[in-house]
Amino acid sequence: MLKNNTILITGGTGSFGQMFTEMALSNLNLKKIIIYSRDELKQFEMENRLKSNKNFSKLRFFIGDVRDLSRIKLAMEGVDYIIHAAALKQVPAAEYNPSEAVKTNINGATNIIEAALEKGVKKVIALSTDKAAAPINLYGATKLVSDKLFISANNIRGSKDIKFSVVRYGNVLGSRGSLVPFLIKQKNNNFFPITDKRMTRFNITLEESVKFVVFALKSMIGGETFVPKIPTYRVIDIAKAIDEKKKIKIIGIRPGEKLHEEMITESDGPNAIEFKNFFIVKPSSEFFTYNTKLFCRKNKIKPQKKINGNFSYNSLENKDYLSLKQLRAMINKRF
Repeated sequence: MLKNNTILITGGTGSFGQMFTEMALSNLNLKKIIIYSRDELKQFEMENRLKSNKNFSKLRFFIGDVRDLSRIKLAMEGVDYIIHAAALKQVPAAEYNPSEAVKTNINGATNIIEAALEKGVKKVIALSTDKAAAPINLYGATKLVSDKLFISANNIRGSKDIKFSVVRYGNVLGSRGSLVPFLIKQKNNNFFPITDKRMTRFNITLEESVKFVVFALKSMIGGETFVPKIPTYRVIDIAKAIDEKKKIKIIGIRPGEKLHEEMITESDGPNAIEFKNFFIVKPSSEFFTYNTKLFCRKNKIKPQKKINGNFSYNSLENKDYLSLKQLRAMINKRF
């Protein structure tokens, strides 16, 4: 499906975009990959790092902001697929600069949808976050609105052959601004600051996130939210995996932070369908009838089992927990 097609990645110089580009240049026979972002320094560094790749000539760098509709339309000329990864993601920054988070995460999503409809794009995948499920902070709230916008975009496509879907996953181990690099920087201090010893989070590696997004891009029929089945870790175990002898200081949960994260809420449970390695959440809309049979027939798979009431996919009750040994191996591999 992806062969000889052009993909545009918004926020393409972020952790996901960089990993996707590396893997795609080596493994996917694409016509072109367009990196769309507003940071020329990161683009310059990314370009220099990838120059030795044999498929480097397929790479294009386009400076622009998702807030700028005319610019994003220019970037979408001849594009077949879009992965929308651009967002303001830091929870404290969003709380302090709420209007900026709205402009990027919500208005930017609207611009992507409008431009994609106009430019004849075939498929759009928007990357979400577990913080969009029952959000308690502004970042999560803006991403929930973004998710709703992309799913609802399927209602306004008319006769256009375009599909919109969402991928939602948890924390990416070792990504910029995440817990692991933060704690590694604290190794020379007397203690590791941990918010709460009970806290849990979902975990996915960058490589796994890229593979899951490619799977979603290939299998989507439009309107679904894809949720991978991924393991959980205890936040305190991350500190122990980095240095088991280091003292730990409990500093308390920060404003806008949950003790445990959800990817499918109890309210969304009735619309969830479970498969072997992932879930999909059907759109909850009277204007959109999702064709589950078409999804299964297209991808030659069957649901694993029917989900009954009171279902929630959260990091506390998840059956798959990462051990200290597994965490240590993952951290050592990346750092």
